[in-house]
Amino acid sequence: MTLRRLVLIADDYAISPAVSLGIRELAALGRLTGTGVMATMPHWPDEAAALRELHGKVEIGLHITLTDQAPLGPMTRLAPAGKLPSVGRLLAASLARRIPLAEIAGEIERQLDRFEKYFGAMPDFIDGHQHVHVLPGVWPLVRSLFGRRLDPARCWLRDVHDPACWRRGMAGKATLISVLGRPASRRSDVASLRGNRGFSGFYDYEAGGLSDFFAPMMRFAGDGHAMMVHPGHVDEALRRTDSLTDPREEEWRFLSGPDFPTQLAGLGFCLAEPGFLIDATSN
Repeated sequence: MTLRRLVLIADDYAISPAVSLGIRELAALGRLTGTGVMATMPHWPDEAAALRELHGKVEIGLHITLTDQAPLGPMTRLAPAGKLPSVGRLLAASLARRIPLAEIAGEIERQLDRFEKYFGAMPDFIDGHQHVHVLPGVWPLVRSLFGRRLDPARCWLRDVHDPACWRRGMAGKATLISVLGRPASRRSDVASLRGNRGFSGFYDYEAGGLSDFFAPMMRFAGDGHAMMVHPGHVDEALRRTDSLTDPREEEWRFLSGPDFPTQLAGLGFCLAEPGFLIDATSN
């Protein structure tokens, strides 16, 4: 039997030292295919060197951050008090076409600059914290990076549009993200951007752990499917920064333990090799 390949990306690298450590541990074990970096976070410069040592074993991407955290530069309209808005506020403003595009464009450029400064290379992929990269108004700014700053033959884009999203966990939220991501997905095909095929990772943290929801989230997944996960250890830096804490430890235990590869193989999947999405969609 030919195994289908899963692109398993740990989000939020650099959100705290303990989360970063947990992600690196999983990468060293071969339990991830990549991780997305929050280049806005103050921990990124100190956490970059250890991540560079794992490059090639896993892919390293830029996790564009436009919510909740401090921006890297002044944003007098979007973050007048020095803190980016909640995802709900950003979504409402984007749907109403009231987001400051010039400010956001400048911040995306700063985050890419800071990623490259400390990582020393272009990101292998682009995605968004809380999926902001596909929001109306934001997506064209992200698209403009390809061919200008990013080589589309070497950097792929997370595609959050998933026709089977309603058959998996948290169908309401997953469907909303899928609908928002549909224009970017269609234009990516037209523009020949590389990307995953199908997307999951939404589940109710209060109803159970990743070990309980992993199989349901993989329903109807095909070769090149991508799943986001949020593993890591918990420290005070994380508790000060983010509301998602203890579930990260549960995800780390599942992904590092024996049940994960057993479930993965039982579903007919293996983890994709680094560069798989680029190679698979090259013509």
